[in-house]
Amino acid sequence: MFLRVWIALGIFLILWIVYSYQAHGVDGQLLETSIQTEVNIEDDFYLFTPRDQFKDVMLFYPGAMVDPKAYVPLCRALADHDIQVYLFKMPWRMASKGYLKPIDLNIVNDSTKTYILAGHSQGGKMAAQFVYENPTKANKLILIGTSHPREISLSNLTIPVLKIAGTNDGIATPQSIEANRNKLPSTAQFVRIEGGNHSQFGYYGFQMGDNKSSISREQQHSEVVKNILEFIK
Repeated sequence: MFLRVWIALGIFLILWIVYSYQAHGVDGQLLETSIQTEVNIEDDFYLFTPRDQFKDVMLFYPGAMVDPKAYVPLCRALADHDIQVYLFKMPWRMASKGYLKPIDLNIVNDSTKTYILAGHSQGGKMAAQFVYENPTKANKLILIGTSHPREISLSNLTIPVLKIAGTNDGIATPQSIEANRNKLPSTAQFVRIEGGNHSQFGYYGFQMGDNKSSISREQQHSEVVKNILEFIK
């Protein structure tokens, strides 16, 4: 009897995670080419390329198990401000797999471009790991809703770093972020989004262990875009 209950609970949990981590509320037009931005959907990534001349290239890693499409609104908003964005599709949606795609796909090879590594949650961890292993391949680092780096130290990093956190984040809590502040250089910029939680950094369902937000997803998204653009531009 107890075995059946545990099996049923396990199946329910898996189904709930699969549904919750799917992209929700993403406007299909964001994946269509416009006068301003060209969109290409490849096996390894979504690519958003500004029609106008650009120098900034963002390489974005999704959170673990999260449908990469959940980050399309963020990536498209940045591309509409003349930043080329690669939104990577990680194997089996595991953030720790495929984080070397920028090198494997020969993307970070143009010395005239500024390469910005970025990621949310575990994707942020892998963006930090990429920079740790390949410091000459990145010009800037953006960490969103993550307590990483934890196992490695980037305190001697000389490139600009931005860390964005939500005050209501139940996964990457303010306390855990503060505890690992010394793993980033003293010049790193820390931004707090009042009322923002973990799940609303992307357009997907509520993540187990998170706290409720006190602001809308749209407002949180808008503040993230604003702070990233200020940091890059």
